[in-house]
Amino acid sequence: MRQNTRSAGPTSQYWDSERYRRNAAFVSEFGRELLDELAPRMGEDILDLGCGDGTLGAAIAERGGNVVGIDFAPDQVKTARARGIAAHVGHGAHLLYENDFDAVFSNAALHWMHPPEDVAKSVFRALRPGGRFIGEMGGIGNVATVRRALLDALSKCGVDGKAFDPWFFPSRESYRDILEEAGFTVSAIMLFDRPTPLPGDFISWLETFAESFLSAVDSARRAALMDAVRAAVRADLCTPEEGWVLDYVRLRFHAEKPEIR
Repeated sequence: MRQNTRSAGPTSQYWDSERYRRNAAFVSEFGRELLDELAPRMGEDILDLGCGDGTLGAAIAERGGNVVGIDFAPDQVKTARARGIAAHVGHGAHLLYENDFDAVFSNAALHWMHPPEDVAKSVFRALRPGGRFIGEMGGIGNVATVRRALLDALSKCGVDGKAFDPWFFPSRESYRDILEEAGFTVSAIMLFDRPTPLPGDFISWLETFAESFLSAVDSARRAALMDAVRAAVRADLCTPEEGWVLDYVRLRFHAEKPEIR
């Protein structure tokens, strides 16, 4: 889940709506393609899991869905409510719903949610029989260049960066197993590269998405840590022609809760 204070383990990630708008609007733009996969029907009850600032939830509502948003970040929930979304602070592994939704939709949020097995079971409970779970998240290899550089830079600071790594980027096979063990039937699951241009400098991306790693060092060393990571990845991820383009890899799936027979 997009977390406002703590993720799994001794990590820290804060989601500020204004910073997210400046540095991460591309997340919702890419997510609009996933809306076609959801194909909301008029009057359906739909849970937007990890709703963020409500951009995609509002788009679902425009297509006729009755949308409820859940996010772990109070500031994002406040912004989603301002868009007219019935948004609430909550955790994906502990949804307080049972047989309440025709569909659960999640874009770019599941890789923040721990433990993933509990998230899948929680979503399964929230869905009505015959309901669908449509999602996209970071898959195995997502931002691998950045992740390696962060771990290496923290190691040089005498810190085990793995203890501050909040990301869960599964393979297609491992996530299929998680969904099926929760009770879902998986009708489609795919892994694909999505090179992602950044709207600004790489440092802004780090401050927005890698705050858990950055929290591993004190504020006096943080700027130097970010500069070291930036220098380490620049040759692979930045060109004069395109600017910064990160090595995103996405995992997209369509799963259903079986009908009662």
